[in-house]
Parts: sequence; C-alpha cells; structure tokens
Amino acid sequence: LAEESPDSAYHSQGSSLEEEAERMEDEEQERLLSYWQSVGRGHQVDVPRDMAEPIQQLTRNNNPQERQTIPFTLIQRKEKLGDLLYEKRQYGKAKWACIKMKEKQYEQSICLGFMKLMRYICEQNSSGLYLGITIPIVTIVHTNESQSEMTPSVTVAYYLPEVLQDEPPHPFDSDIIIEEWPSTIVYSRSFRGITNEDSIMREINLLAEILESPELCLQDTFIIAGYTNPAAANRHNEIWFLQRP
Repeated sequence: LAEESPDSAYHSQGSSLEEEAERMEDEEQERLLSYWQSVGRGHQVDVPRDMAEPIQQLTRNNNPQERQTIPFTLIQRKEKLGDLLYEKRQYGKAKWACIKMKEKQYEQSICLGFMKLMRYICEQNSSGLYLGITIPIVTIVHTNESQSEMTPSVTVAYYLPEVLQDEPPHPFDSDIIIEEWPSTIVYSRSFRGITNEDSIMREINLLAEILESPELCLQDTFIIAGYTNPAAANRHNEIWFLQRP
C-alpha cells in the first residue's frame, strides 16, 4: 500500500478543522437567531432567517470599546440633591441613516426598523463593509398637541461613524434614507427598562415638569436614545427634548 504523504495528511487534517470551524459557526448562528426570534415573539415581531448573519456579525463586533459614541458638547448639568435631573447638550450637524416605520405598536416599529438598519451596517451597503456600531440608536417619536398620546409613525436612525460622514455608503434597502441633520440643542434625561407608548409618555411628562422652560422645546417631537440592543430587558435609554431652532 502506498504511504500517505505528510502533505496530504496535513491537507486532510486541515480540511477537517475547517469543517469543524464551519459547523461551530453555523451552530452559533442558529443559537443567536433562535434567541432573537424568541425575544421578537415577545414584541410580536417575526425575525426572518436572513437576519442570522447580521445578528452574528453585530454580536461579535459588539464590544463596548468598539462602539463609537455620538459626539456632543455638554452645556449644562442640572442636579438636585446629588441626582442628575437632566443634561443640556449640543449635537453638531451630521449625517444619519434613517428609516420611517408605522407598525401597530412602538416596540414593533423599533425592532423592525433596527433590523433593517442592522442589515445596512452589516455589509448590505455600497462599500460591502461592516460599518461599525454607533450609540445611541435614536427613534424620533411624535405626540398629539396635548402630549397625551403618541402617533404611530416613528423614525429609527443610525449615526454614521466619523470616517463615513463625508461619503456615507449607499444603502441597498430603498427604505433607508441618508439625511443630514442640523446642529441641535437637546435636553436629555436618562431612564432604564423597556420602551413602549406608556413608558415614553411617562418620561415626556416627567421631563416637561422638571424643565424650567419646556415651551422653548418642540412640543410634539421627541427622541428616544437607546444605548442597548432593543432585545435587552433592562435597557439604558434617554428621552431628548429638542430646543426650537
């Protein structure tokens, strides 16, 4: 019998290692997808199979040190008895990838909007590259004039990393629009937990009570800034009031 050459033994060992790595990769993808699908069901959202790769990519790249925080200038911190009530900040002019959503529930709109933005971030763009996570992911919400209820239409938006601000990659999804937002002054207050119509209205009313001059801000447009994945239970969020231009 002809002896197997060291070269061919190395190749067969290499290919079995590759196969094992591929199998583990597939298993991880399945595990992450099924986790997201179970969380999605809780929000009455279907997570399709084609989200498996973006979910895996985002999970791997989701190290806190690799997330880029949207830059701002702190103008004022308002405290009471050592507790931070709110911050007044200025955000500069910048480009954002935005998607308008109008599902029955706010939770459905942000989950579905975030999934579309994930695909854009994870290579479904004209550069073919992973763009990187920036935080917070923001959602623009609207209320009626009396601020007693939210309207169903929201905009979910992703701040483009600094290196892409001049030439943002083009999204393959025609629902995603690149917009340039003007420099804005915001009044920001932190809160934790899930975000839904009730919790958002509660936070809007709370910040309106705390601000000395809430009438200086837009009365029907607010921003929810999310620092954690929409699937997380104890999310870190902020409510932003926008100062009138």
